[in-house]
Amino acid sequence: MTNYLRDMADRILGGDDQYRIIGAVIISTFFVGFGGGIIFPILPNLGVILGISPVMVGVILSANRFSRLLVNAPAGSLVDRIGTRVPFVAGMVIQGVATGGYVIAVIAPGPEFWFLVARLLWGVGSALVFATAYTIAADVSKVRSRGTSMGLIRGGILFGAPTGLVAGGIVSDLAGTVPAFLLATALAFFASLVAYLTVPETHVEQSSRSSVKPWDIDTSIPALMAGAINFTVMFVYFGVVFSTLVLFLDHRQIGVFGLDAQGTSGVFMAVTVVTAGVFMFLGGYASDRQDSRVPILLVFLVLTSLGFLVLGYTDSVAMLTVACLCIGAGQGGTSGPLMALLADLTPGERMGRAVGTNNVLGDVGGAFGPILSLPVVDVIGFRPVFLASAALPVAATVVLFVGLRRATGRFFPGVGAVK
Repeated sequence: MTNYLRDMADRILGGDDQYRIIGAVIISTFFVGFGGGIIFPILPNLGVILGISPVMVGVILSANRFSRLLVNAPAGSLVDRIGTRVPFVAGMVIQGVATGGYVIAVIAPGPEFWFLVARLLWGVGSALVFATAYTIAADVSKVRSRGTSMGLIRGGILFGAPTGLVAGGIVSDLAGTVPAFLLATALAFFASLVAYLTVPETHVEQSSRSSVKPWDIDTSIPALMAGAINFTVMFVYFGVVFSTLVLFLDHRQIGVFGLDAQGTSGVFMAVTVVTAGVFMFLGGYASDRQDSRVPILLVFLVLTSLGFLVLGYTDSVAMLTVACLCIGAGQGGTSGPLMALLADLTPGERMGRAVGTNNVLGDVGGAFGPILSLPVVDVIGFRPVFLASAALPVAATVVLFVGLRRATGRFFPGVGAVK
């Protein structure tokens, strides 16, 4: 039966080449991303539904980031030691189990505990998936297709989230949270099966397993530079927008399609994620066709800042749409070029660890964003928080230029020119 399903997958995805492998990763991560996206329109409002305090909601939202902080670096080292296939499939299964934990959290006593455990477990699984997915893209791509491949992989990871975001807002509004979480769990386990059947080993041969230690992390300038930019993007996007949007819409009384703040936030979060997914591909594709990837990165960092400036003064659906489109495009557009630039500057045998470092710093931003933004919004309001968020991507451009100058001696290194 397993061989039959694997043969079917091979026929659907095509031959054993670059895009067949990337396609397998995209399909797997799309379905498991549903479970990650579905919680965001629901959880910020659980303070009302289950009596969870705003601070505890922020901790739960950030819990997966903290567990990933502990696992990201060992996951990257594990990839460089044993390869990509086993950690990737294991990460998918763990995320499926974690998604099922949301159901337990809703129906069992002590929901704070169960949501916290589920989010911590999700972080472990996603650390394995992120470390392997980007490494697979770097392994199978040529220099002039690296940005496109990175954008496709990142887009695959996130494109499942809009489905979850919309379902989390709408299905929970119409049928309750348990049916939404049950659907997410079923899709997550389906994603694990797809991963097992279709994703091959790309990083190491069975006979050449290295002796990389779990604590051996990459502290090179390119890895730290990319990680600092990733920190900024994750802080303002997941840490601020995803954590405060439902509260902001309720405060401003903005809604669409007759939905309340929870349903509307799901729709507009989905707008940002779909836009990000599109521009992940477009940004990576554009960077492959330029003499340097840096100008493309600058465009999207500035676009992120513009989105937060508009959001700070939003008082209508039209302005909210513009802000979400800019933020989504800016966040997504940085991903492909940034990861391709990291791969350009990192030896192949260290790519797993470099991705681990990048993910650690990104998760610091994603973890501390909700913890800081929710209480600060309570004290000083939404506009100052959004305007401060607009300043952070501008600061990230300084980090980019300083890092590139120290690592390459140039501000605009050529595509694939440095290794």
